[in-house]
Amino acid sequence: MRLTHAPALAVEVRLKPTSTMRYDLIRRLMSQHLDAEYETLLTHSEVHDWRDVAVLAQNVDRVWIGECSTSLSSSPRRDLLGSLTHPYRRPRTALATSAVPLDAVSLHLHVYQPPSSSRVTEFSTSPHNDDDGDSDVPAASVLELPSLSLEGVWDTLIYDGDVKGKLLNYIYSTMLFSDALVDFNIVTWNRVVLLHGPPGTGKTSLCRSLAQKLAIRLSDRYASGKLIEINSHSLFSKWFSESGKLVQRLFAQVTDMVDDESSFVVVLIDEVESLTAARAGAMSGKEPSDALRVVNALLTQLDKLKTRKNCLVMTTSNLTGAIDNAFIDRADIKQYIGLPPAAAVYWILKSCLNEIMRAGLIPPVALHEYKALEVLESTGGAGAQDADEETRCSELLFSLANQCQQGLSGRTLRRLPVLAHARHIAVSFASSARPRLATWLEAMRKTVEEEGREMDRVEGAV
Repeated sequence: MRLTHAPALAVEVRLKPTSTMRYDLIRRLMSQHLDAEYETLLTHSEVHDWRDVAVLAQNVDRVWIGECSTSLSSSPRRDLLGSLTHPYRRPRTALATSAVPLDAVSLHLHVYQPPSSSRVTEFSTSPHNDDDGDSDVPAASVLELPSLSLEGVWDTLIYDGDVKGKLLNYIYSTMLFSDALVDFNIVTWNRVVLLHGPPGTGKTSLCRSLAQKLAIRLSDRYASGKLIEINSHSLFSKWFSESGKLVQRLFAQVTDMVDDESSFVVVLIDEVESLTAARAGAMSGKEPSDALRVVNALLTQLDKLKTRKNCLVMTTSNLTGAIDNAFIDRADIKQYIGLPPAAAVYWILKSCLNEIMRAGLIPPVALHEYKALEVLESTGGAGAQDADEETRCSELLFSLANQCQQGLSGRTLRRLPVLAHARHIAVSFASSARPRLATWLEAMRKTVEEEGREMDRVEGAV
């Protein structure tokens, strides 16, 4: 028996582009299959044995078990990632998995069907052309959601604390208040989120993947989703008094998209400090008054969007001190996104190395999970003589991850293998050689030290 008010376990069911079956039928068949075949499911993992059901195999492309709204665990009665006839497949996610008993949760199946190709359209708001005849920079781009280009990004992002859960809960809360017809004049919210922190920490990726996740999770309410990315720099015109009009024309097009209540729209304003810093400069007399008009117009348009329950505004900033107080006051959530912690660094580097192994540049080695290495480290390690190659390399990567934390951004970490190869492997090995993983890890360690010295020189020069 399921509990009456059971915690929710999210299940995402992606359909093939060719499927024409109704979502409610897919939802019912998949629910019946999971109930019949499993006593427990593993969160943040993929299941595969639905392919044994002919109708599901013909229509479904992927089934992903998401998060559970509470912490429940149990021992599975069998392999949770596939049937007895399918090989074990390790979850490709940075998130901790846990076994959840199905009789203690309510399955929330989210069925969605992304198009076979990701469609991105751009539009401009300026009536003027540059002197050389070229058109102005597009004011915004629009991506139809769900998009295959963003599939799986959400699960590769890891932060200190439950940042992603906090964002999802915020959206669910605004939906609840809107559906309950809470008087907006008494209890108010702005549907604006501000992510701030140093460059390269995944703020923009988090915004895009959240938009993708919402398009999936809200598929029973909205037929589709849209991600509108606004180019902040395009909102300033060289034509006097034109900038405020650009903002109005831009948001007129945004409003047209929001007017379609069958679609959930996420508006992303990257590097929003370029707008708010200009407003501060205009008020102090350091910038032209036109800069003040553009930001005032932007704030006015954001105020108009806050009553639209099918719209969310996401913003990012690398310079916290440059963000204007009037904008900060409009953000319901102000979330700092810092440099990746050691566990995230380990997962990022591990995913990079696994990809290089897949490409055949390194002989394959099964690296351990970070938490298992934490336990091993606390007991004194395995010992260089007794450890096998998998454990030795995992311990080297564990040490490297702790060396990198609080110093390198995710963007820098993902280019580390290329730099390591160029500086320390290409000069020592023939192009056809496949150095072992330990050699790569040593090269990456040296590269991290070199990058640290370069950063010290740059900071010293500044």
